[in-house]
Formats: sequence, C-alpha cells, structure tokens
Amino acid sequence: MTEENKTNIEETKIENQNAPSVETLPAGFKFIIGEKVGMTQMFDSEGFLHSVSVVKAGPCRVLYTRTKEKNGYNAVCLGFRKINKTKNLNNSLKGLFAKLNVSPLKWLKEFRVPGIEEAREGQIAGIAERFSEGDYVDIRGISKGKGFAGGMKRHNFSGQPGGHGASDKERAPGSLAGRRSLGRVLPGKRMAGHMGQETVTVQKVKILKLAPQDNLMFLDGSVPGANGSMVCVLATSKPAKKHPTALPKAAKKSPAKKTVAAAKK
Repeated sequence: MTEENKTNIEETKIENQNAPSVETLPAGFKFIIGEKVGMTQMFDSEGFLHSVSVVKAGPCRVLYTRTKEKNGYNAVCLGFRKINKTKNLNNSLKGLFAKLNVSPLKWLKEFRVPGIEEAREGQIAGIAERFSEGDYVDIRGISKGKGFAGGMKRHNFSGQPGGHGASDKERAPGSLAGRRSLGRVLPGKRMAGHMGQETVTVQKVKILKLAPQDNLMFLDGSVPGANGSMVCVLATSKPAKKHPTALPKAAKKSPAKKTVAAAKK
C-alpha cells in the first residue's frame, strides 16, 4: 500500500468520525417495513426442510411522529425504498423529505404505539436490534389481485348438480333473493365479484433466520402479496407458544401397590 492510499484512508476515517451520527430507533418499537423478495427452501438446525419467504426489511427512516395531545393518537411513521423519480410526489412529501435531508421514499406507513417518548424524526430502524431468530411476527400485506371471479373460486361454493338436463348449472351460485316480501338481493350476499387486492394479515409467523448484513428475513411459510410488494412486519399479537410438559417414561409405583405386591410374596 502506497503512502498516498494510507493518507486517503486516514482522511476518510477522520471525516466519518466528524460526520454526525444517525440515531437508531429504540428496540422497543418492534415493527418495520419490508419488501417481499420471493420464496425458497432451507433446512433448520434439526434437519427439517421448510418453505420460507424472503423479506428485505429496512433500514427504514422515521419520517414523523404523531402525539395524542396534538393529533389525537400516538404513532410513528416509517419510510422505505428509495425512488429516483420525484415527478409523482406532491409538495407536502417533497417538503417532508427536504426537511429531513433524505432521499425520497416510496412507501410510508404509520404504526400506532402506546407512547413516543424516545422516537424522533430522522432515526433509523433496522432488523438487527428489533428481531431475532426464533421470534414470532405478524405479516401484513396486500394480496394478489385475481380480477373478476365466480362464486366457486371466490367463496368456495360447491356448485350444483349437472344431471337431469341442468348441464349448464355446475358452477352457478344458486338462488340469490329468497324473500318474496323484499324481492331484492340483501347487502353482503356472497356472489361473484372482484377477488384479491385486499389487506391480509398472517399471524404468528416464525423467523427461521436473519441476515442483518443484507437486511433479509427468512420467514417460515407464505407471505401475502406478490414479489416486490410492500409488507409490514410487526411483533405478533398472539400469545407465546406453550410447549407440552414431557411425561416421565415409566410411572412410579404407588406405596399401596408395593405393599400389596410384598404381601403376595
């Protein structure tokens, strides 16, 4: 290594030390925004094969906070995934990004929290200090849109028999308006219509592996949404998993049975 390269490295170190450090969002705020990468397979420590979903989560930027005194509720807004084109951004978002001196972000999401005493604008949220392998999380995303679907595909109807000349009724939904007095279809009737493109939450998904250097999470099972869509990862609201108590291999004989067996001898 030449003297010039050593000098450049030392100058870079000095600049990094003098640069303002970015604060980290406290680990108590267990939520983050991610992007669904796809699915693969992996073996766990015991040798079992799992189908896993890969999610690239964070690092996210805290863009703003909401307080109960000013806004009526407490919330923290995270932003994720940089974008280059800013022509579709409105003036309020442009002003928000300019205020924090950050690159424009594509996805913004508010998370309700009990309190925001330690959360401040400009902080960074990563997965290393928020989650660990073996934790259970809830995954929220937008399901895949499947267009217009019939009753059998949308609501799992069984259809109608096709015998006795009714060969065109196998996939028909059946009767819709059964009340003579009303003579109309009641609201909420399960019928054919638009399927998918809804907010779906999969609860209590186990984190099999974390790769903090690449911001990747390997989740056991499927995740709602298409590849490249936004997902929210939150600490699960379900109770902790309870393992059954192991029973002894051989039950001990009671003193009464021992006395009976000794008397017979």
